[in-house]
Amino acid sequence: MDDWLSLRAVTHPQGTAVVGAGEALTYAALAARAAASARRLAALGIGPGDRVATTLPSGSDFASLIHAMPLLGAVLVPLNVRLPLPEQRRMAAEAGVRLTISEPLVGAEADVPLRATVDADRPWTLLHTSGTGGRPKPVLLTYRNHTASAIASAWNLGVDPADRWLSVLPLFHVGGLAILIRSAVYGTTAVLEEGFEPAAVARWIADDRITLLSLVPTMLRRLLDHGVVSESSLRAVLIGGGPVPSELLARATAAGLPVIQTYGMTETASQIATLSAADALAGREGAGRALPGVELRIGEQSRIEVRGPMVARAEAGGDGWLHTSDRGRLDAEGFLHVDGRLDAVIVTGGENVAAEEVEEALLAHPAVSDAAVVGMPDPEWGRAVTAFVVLSEQVSDADLLAHARTRLAPFKLPKAVHRRESLPRNAAGKLIRRGLI
Repeated sequence: MDDWLSLRAVTHPQGTAVVGAGEALTYAALAARAAASARRLAALGIGPGDRVATTLPSGSDFASLIHAMPLLGAVLVPLNVRLPLPEQRRMAAEAGVRLTISEPLVGAEADVPLRATVDADRPWTLLHTSGTGGRPKPVLLTYRNHTASAIASAWNLGVDPADRWLSVLPLFHVGGLAILIRSAVYGTTAVLEEGFEPAAVARWIADDRITLLSLVPTMLRRLLDHGVVSESSLRAVLIGGGPVPSELLARATAAGLPVIQTYGMTETASQIATLSAADALAGREGAGRALPGVELRIGEQSRIEVRGPMVARAEAGGDGWLHTSDRGRLDAEGFLHVDGRLDAVIVTGGENVAAEEVEEALLAHPAVSDAAVVGMPDPEWGRAVTAFVVLSEQVSDADLLAHARTRLAPFKLPKAVHRRESLPRNAAGKLIRRGLI
């Protein structure tokens, strides 16, 4: 298989490959930097199969490093920069990392041959899962995995040569890294923003012809609270990272944002199901149909199971299917509906309660800006449905519960409501429920 950046340096040499940290690089310039990075890594003793960790921020230096890997046959291990240094070191050691890059590469370049083609089944990245259900898990993804995901996404969304895909998700998260890789596959532009700030995203959308944007529900809510509205260039806002509350979708539609729900995970190199633009405009609900090359089925306990070329080989079971930790269903037309995580089901008084359903009911209250629901040990109920809320204005428990009662069965109502200044979320904005228990 061709190395995508090397190919784009020939087909799109003057096209803008990446924008970030106040710098824009063409494909020719990025390819030259990636080659220099590869030779500098070789001078440091890095070769085929070696694992290189990085804590570089989003920007052209990170882009140069990720694209240097196929030239050497090495593997990149992006580390969560928000973790304490001892935790980063532990993860790097467990991943078998030989070298960690924390600053832009400089120094001598070894005179070594670089690869213009790659073995599609050679590992390219080792990414860690978000850790919402426990300790982050390392996942080894190949060139084929990343490429299959990029092509499947393009089949659904289409590719405009003028596309500028804004990444506000961290590049150590598959949702952010996939944007950088996809853009090279397509020959389009990746715009890399370090962190998520609603005002900065609003400026990008208004002033820089952003056409595609990827967010998680919490980010979308903050963007709408900031007052952002759609621009004519913006053709899709992909929302992943969990079920999307219906009231949030309604707000986005009212603001003119072309929101498209999607579903994916680290183990599948990002998207596996996404609504089409036509289905999103028609008001279809759910995460859409399986993308090309993806097979979906629902297993025991409503578990979502996946098979396809984007699935990390080591993550598939003996039957060839990835058995995810998510609950869902497929409707008669093949649309996937993601109901939440299996570990977010609360068994209370013999009844099953989905934490996400209760959270959505609470978030529909105008005074609730964030909400989380967990099951707390209880001598009467076994587990008591317990809510944690962040409020934009003061409101009583009785008012919150009365509002929730219009949307929930009585046994799903919280037995207690706790107020917090903020809720524990990871770098990608996903809720970490275990941080509340």
